[in-house]
Amino acid sequence: MNSMTRSTKALSCKAGTFLATCLLAQTALSGLSYAEDRAALMAQHRGGTMVLAAVSAAGTIDPAINYTGQYWQVLQMTNDGLVKFKQAAGTEGFKIVPDVAEAIPEPQDDGKTYVFKIRKGIMFSTGQELKPSDVAASFQRIFKVNGPTTGSFYNGIVGADKCIADAANCTLEGGVIADDAAGTVTIHLTQADSEFFDKMAVPHASILPADTPAKDAGTTALPATGPYMIASYNPNEKMVLKRNPHFKEWSVDAQPDGYADEIVYQFGMTEEATINAIQNGQVDWMFDTPPADRLPELGSKYAKQMHIDPLAAFWYLPMNTNLAPFNNIKVRQAVNYALDRDALVGLFGGDALASPTCQILPPDFPGYAPNCLYTKNPGESWSEPDMDKAKALIKESGTAGQKVTIIAEDNAVGRGIGTYVQSLLNELGYDASLKAISPNIEFTYIQNTNNNVQISVTQWYMDYPAASDFINVLLSCDSIHPGSDSSINIAGYCNKELDKQMQDTMALSIKDPKAADANWAKIDKAFMEQAPLAPLFTPKSVNFTSARLGNYLFNKQNRWVISQSWVK
Repeated sequence: MNSMTRSTKALSCKAGTFLATCLLAQTALSGLSYAEDRAALMAQHRGGTMVLAAVSAAGTIDPAINYTGQYWQVLQMTNDGLVKFKQAAGTEGFKIVPDVAEAIPEPQDDGKTYVFKIRKGIMFSTGQELKPSDVAASFQRIFKVNGPTTGSFYNGIVGADKCIADAANCTLEGGVIADDAAGTVTIHLTQADSEFFDKMAVPHASILPADTPAKDAGTTALPATGPYMIASYNPNEKMVLKRNPHFKEWSVDAQPDGYADEIVYQFGMTEEATINAIQNGQVDWMFDTPPADRLPELGSKYAKQMHIDPLAAFWYLPMNTNLAPFNNIKVRQAVNYALDRDALVGLFGGDALASPTCQILPPDFPGYAPNCLYTKNPGESWSEPDMDKAKALIKESGTAGQKVTIIAEDNAVGRGIGTYVQSLLNELGYDASLKAISPNIEFTYIQNTNNNVQISVTQWYMDYPAASDFINVLLSCDSIHPGSDSSINIAGYCNKELDKQMQDTMALSIKDPKAADANWAKIDKAFMEQAPLAPLFTPKSVNFTSARLGNYLFNKQNRWVISQSWVK
């Protein structure tokens, strides 16, 4: 194996061992008790400007379209849906609480109808009151703007099929019924859905004014309902969030008031420059993972400012099953066999920050059953690559010598993994090259079939804790939208038989969740036999914060809760 593998394995051990002892224990103590007197805390800590930083922006700020963890973190404090994941620490963050709705409604008609009573007095940042008709229009808009989850999250609403076929004229007739006089919104489903409230709780279901244009807002801020609104956004420079002058806290669980008066999110600094800025007190938090070679130093000198938290996520290589050479199953399987996942873990920062995986579902997640097909001595876990098997499959495929371009994010981790994959493909006999592009556009670029992406480096973080949110969202036939930036089945892989199994399992989960989980484990394995993607590792979150930032709160669903930290 080449020198990169040796050096990353050594780094993995060093960084991993150090961080495991220095950080894991203190992370458990992060954040103050949520039960403390909020009024007293707000009086003491309200005010100031919090400064965040990322190597790159994350694209559109339209809540119906953006599908990145980076901006979902922001949208939590600017927008609201009918319900929301609780803004609390740990697994409390998986609980769904009423938000714009007064209460979680009881199911009617065998789980196919829900009637939401809308709170009175919630105001948009424009000064207009939120009404049931805004809710109905917002659901129509999800389809009109071709949101990335129309086919996977909201296709169960009555009338959704017509909206998917003719987005511009979407009415969701018979599906979402608003009654402004009664203050209610009724949603009818084609069949019961055990994940209905999860889908209602993510930013794509945010409520916007009924007259919001039915097009991607891009860099134009839309009206907010949360404690903050986006005052300005230039993806090449910064995003500025200021207090929503019309916000009045209605639920601490769903949308608590924030501490900082202003939040400035800067873009364009390298990871190294951002670390220096945090050390100097100029920046309060960095979105990007610190480079692996800086972790031992940061964990030693800044232990109280380093936070490491587990994530339900995985990094993977989608392989375009409609383009050579990855339209050949033997090639896709060969890549899976050849990957040195220990080396990739090292590139991410070491054993304390990631674990090798060769399946879709992450550990300790609904439907997860440990299994690895692509390793020497296949079994429950990955042990080492099987290069002999990989090379034999490439020889059988007859594809050696073909040109392959890898697309990766232009940041330290993205380039590192992309360079490794390039080297690996060259070793397998291909003429491989790497194209690193801005993280601001990489995620949408690799989705659009017009860009003819053969293989890419990307990651998936859960939207909510359900197996379907990984397997169905990433690999269902309904998640393929040719020529669109919102085609989350990046591999373009459509398997009708497995699609039906997924639909049947989602229906089964309503009556028998345990049996459904067992099915998901089988489906995970079945997809991996076809290898439309190559899983790399499951990551942990590393957050480096300034000395002045207090009340760090990590939410299992939405990660760091920005609004609940203070800088004063």
